[in-house]
Amino acid sequence: MSAQILMPALSPTMEKGNLAKWLKKEGDIIKSGDILAEIETDKATMEVEAIDEGILAKIFVLDGTADVPVNQLLALIASEGEDPKTVAASGGLAPTPLAHTPLVSAPSSAPAAPQVIAVSQSGHSTQVRVFASPLARRIAKDAGVDLANVKGSGPHGRVVAADVEVAKLNGSANIGAPAAAPAPVKAALPLGMSDDTVRKMFEAGSFEDVPHDGMRKTIARRLSEAKSTIPHFYLSADINLDALMKLREQVNKSAPMSDGKPAYKVSVNDFVIKALALSLMRVPDANVSWTENSMLKHKHADVGVAVSIPGGLITPIIRKAELKSISAISLEMKDMAGRAKARKLKPEEYQGGTTAVSNLGMFGVKDFAAIVNPPHASILAVGAGEPRAIVKDGALAIATIMTVTVSTDHRAVDGALAAELMKAFKQLIENPMSMLV
Repeated sequence: MSAQILMPALSPTMEKGNLAKWLKKEGDIIKSGDILAEIETDKATMEVEAIDEGILAKIFVLDGTADVPVNQLLALIASEGEDPKTVAASGGLAPTPLAHTPLVSAPSSAPAAPQVIAVSQSGHSTQVRVFASPLARRIAKDAGVDLANVKGSGPHGRVVAADVEVAKLNGSANIGAPAAAPAPVKAALPLGMSDDTVRKMFEAGSFEDVPHDGMRKTIARRLSEAKSTIPHFYLSADINLDALMKLREQVNKSAPMSDGKPAYKVSVNDFVIKALALSLMRVPDANVSWTENSMLKHKHADVGVAVSIPGGLITPIIRKAELKSISAISLEMKDMAGRAKARKLKPEEYQGGTTAVSNLGMFGVKDFAAIVNPPHASILAVGAGEPRAIVKDGALAIATIMTVTVSTDHRAVDGALAAELMKAFKQLIENPMSMLV
């Protein structure tokens, strides 16, 4: 039986993707594990891996096609013993093929095909075939979850990433039907004005009309949802950086040399990540995620760090940051920031997390408040360290001061708890040696 290659759901919230490039052509022999194509999402460029073997009989969606719905048929693979020409002519269960459209085109209205990509669980022809997305298979493999025992919530019972995550949380792959993912919230224009209404407010030819790309649409939707549904609460504090700056200098001077260069160069932000992670361990009630029926109290501090990339931003996550050294955090952050700007991060490297850091100090920003990004219950906004006048031992003195503001989801982290978190963070930054021992 021929195998269908469908547009995969590379994340639980993905609805559409762009088919950037085919790496195989019609008539090529396909082996399990071969990379077939590159898919662009709003955050990254991912590879589609072949599960079945055979001959690539027909490609339905061409290079450069934008906004292809999840589960849309991309191509057909003729299995052993099948005539590729016959398979190509039949079209399988294919909907009307998508024609090539620019990456800024309107979404296709073609209906999504049923999910029939199968994962073989044994080498026998009588084996049970599990319908699963590539991301679900990858997560299941890493977590040791048997997909055969996971009940899928996707189309036609297909196992998606969210199903595997539920299995992991339950500590078992034998689960019931998981809760459906929340419907996306559409971001409205101010005052509900239409595109044409806004354009008519400005003189013709006085502006350039730049269409929103997928990343900008996702950012707008998620931030609109966060601001409209999360009751934000803000606390600010001024923190003395003098001790940290001296320790940072010592740490960097003691870095071993590799190929004539220091093996690492830690930044103030690396200390901030470590301090926030340790603060959440000291104030565990703040290391939570709000859900409709319960509070998820996390055992580790997975700290997201906002990274600016062309067209928007992305938040790679330092997992279990409380357990890592400052130098390890620095090296990991440098690697992920580079891959983030090249849009090469994997979904599991920027999804989830328990809190986040947004640092605009390098732009000279003194202080600001950031928007909580669920499932986080907090985010720390970091301003620039600058010389300021302070009172020390009853006399005026000069110190390097940094203003930070923590935004919290007041449903999960109330004012007093947020104050405890800020107090713990301030103590760690002003006594940085405690983070190294």
